Amino acid sequence: MKPLLLTMGDAAGIGPEIIVKAFEAGQLDDTVVLGDVAVMRRAAALLGGRVTVQPIDGPVRSAAPGALPVLQPASLPSDVADVPFGRIDARAGAAAAACITEAVRLVRSGEGRAIVTAPIHKEALSAAGVPFPGHTEMLQALSVDTGEPPPVRMMLANDELRTVLVTIHVSLRRAIDAVTFDAVLETVRIADRSLRAMGIARPRVAVAGLNPHAGEGGLFGDEEVRVIAPAIAAARADGIDASGPYAPDTVFMRARDVPGHPGEFDVVVAMVHDHGLIPVKYLGVEQGVNVTLGLPFVRTSPDHGTAFDLAGTGRADAASLVAAVKMARLLTPD
Repeated sequence: MKPLLLTMGDAAGIGPEIIVKAFEAGQLDDTVVLGDVAVMRRAAALLGGRVTVQPIDGPVRSAAPGALPVLQPASLPSDVADVPFGRIDARAGAAAAACITEAVRLVRSGEGRAIVTAPIHKEALSAAGVPFPGHTEMLQALSVDTGEPPPVRMMLANDELRTVLVTIHVSLRRAIDAVTFDAVLETVRIADRSLRAMGIARPRVAVAGLNPHAGEGGLFGDEEVRVIAPAIAAARADGIDASGPYAPDTVFMRARDVPGHPGEFDVVVAMVHDHGLIPVKYLGVEQGVNVTLGLPFVRTSPDHGTAFDLAGTGRADAASLVAAVKMARLLTPD
């Protein structure tokens, strides 16, 4: 079976060390790391030196048994291992971007079956001159050689709740302007199509409002009446089981699926980044997984950032990374 391709993330963050922890726990047996060998060896040494890091020449696993295979892109900065922990550094941003670029090249050429990304830092990317605000936008652009890239959406999921976002990494003021009929309808369609691919025959899609109390019929804003409800009606005309708009302060509780409280919905479509991510992260970042929907390949990532305050301490938890790896396997069974 082709390997999962795991990018190391920002060298100044916790990505390298949680990768080593996950490998040591036996969770990365089908995985190749795209990263800097010296950075990964620094992380292994930090955690007691029990993991051997072995450079490999290609994505076919050729490391010795028990060794962590690391494929180092040729374009990495030569001194990225000198980046101090917990600091924004252009070298770390450039290295993270190089690993993502190589992972996309390999998965598109059929040499890997999915991409799992460790956390990157958006300011480090910017400092390196990378023209993308984050993973999602970069992966979207790299997924095609020419022409318009595919529409993508961010889904954050754990065992209790799934949420898909209409808008992501823009200011709140710009996000409100980006909540359009087309954007909402496209998000509902992507969510429905993706959940069907995950084995849910007829996903129940709840659509959250934008305004308090979903606008109260236009009293607190008219986006629900003017934009969101018509998009839901269009989705239903397509045969999608979409409903709403629901008040964004309660719909997530209704969708949460736990023993004794079966969720009313399979996924919630949220208008803006924090509406959708706060409830999932509140339930525990340890088990949360970010899945980019709409790409021509599978991409998952942990539900947390670079955690500069923990980087270099050895205390970072690898649970969300392990969950992301497991999700990638689930979505690529062949």
